Amino acid sequence: MSQEKPVKYGDVFDVSSELGSQTIVPQDAAIMQSAESAALGHVPRGGPASLMQSAASRNERIGVVAADDMTDVAKYEGVTVSQVEVGGTRIVSESIGGEVVAQYIYPSEAGGDEERAARYPTTGVQEGAVTVGEALEAVALKPAGDKPIDESDAAAIQAAEARATGRSEVVPGGVGAEAQRAASINARIDDDKTNLGDVLRDATGKLIDDKEVKKEDAEGVVGAEIRNKPDLATYPGGVAASMTTAANLNKF
Repeated sequence: MSQEKPVKYGDVFDVSSELGSQTIVPQDAAIMQSAESAALGHVPRGGPASLMQSAASRNERIGVVAADDMTDVAKYEGVTVSQVEVGGTRIVSESIGGEVVAQYIYPSEAGGDEERAARYPTTGVQEGAVTVGEALEAVALKPAGDKPIDESDAAAIQAAEARATGRSEVVPGGVGAEAQRAASINARIDDDKTNLGDVLRDATGKLIDDKEVKKEDAEGVVGAEIRNKPDLATYPGGVAASMTTAANLNKF
């Protein structure tokens, strides 16, 4: 019996104790992948299916689930991806057993078929580890995506970008620079602040390079985030938390 703990829905998504206590299994991930493909025409990088696939692969690798395992929640209550068109954007909701695991605003036009195919492969989620870009994009799919960016968030995003690109300096026009600009403006205004989701929804496309998240990457981002917070704590579901989850899933 493996001594490693399985990844559960509550480790990845902000969900209730009933679904949150369930171990993520391969067939749940496969169903979500099919649902995203059917509804959106592709599988979003860093989206629920991608995260579920990574978690299920890890759970299978450590021997706590089998390839044909499916939870009763997914089997009997279903997995759905729904969307509504509002003012040139699509509001997408993804649910398991009737409980929303992700809700996000998605552009109706992704910029052309070639760009769309490159960013959102229609052939399914590639096997492998969660990247820094995907970990950042995952924040936008959680409630933390609605959090106004502050200095701690900007520091964490810059640290994550540095880990992905291997560059110590802030990349001009990159996601770290955008986050810092947003944090500076947010500190001076009371309304219409820029949220994490506004900056991180397309994080992968804003990185000049990307890499799989390792334990030391997550630790570096955690350190950057807590150094800029009086209580020395990471924000639930935020950048550091998402990087830590990704590192745990990758388990290098």
